[in-house]
Amino acid sequence: MKGRGFGLLGNIAVGIVGSVVGGFVFSLIGISAVGMIGSIVTATAGAVLLLYVVGLIKK
Repeated sequence: MKGRGFGLLGNIAVGIVGSVVGGFVFSLIGISAVGMIGSIVTATAGAVLLLYVVGLIKK
């Protein structure tokens, strides 16, 4: 089986950059993260969006 991930350091980088992207996108929409759960949701949404864009570029 061939792995298709980014590796440990790549995944950490995607998480960090994704949290920044999520914060930027949520601020454009007008949504603010409240508390720890809000921050986790923002970072997760940003990472998912970033992975989607990277997947489109890699094709």
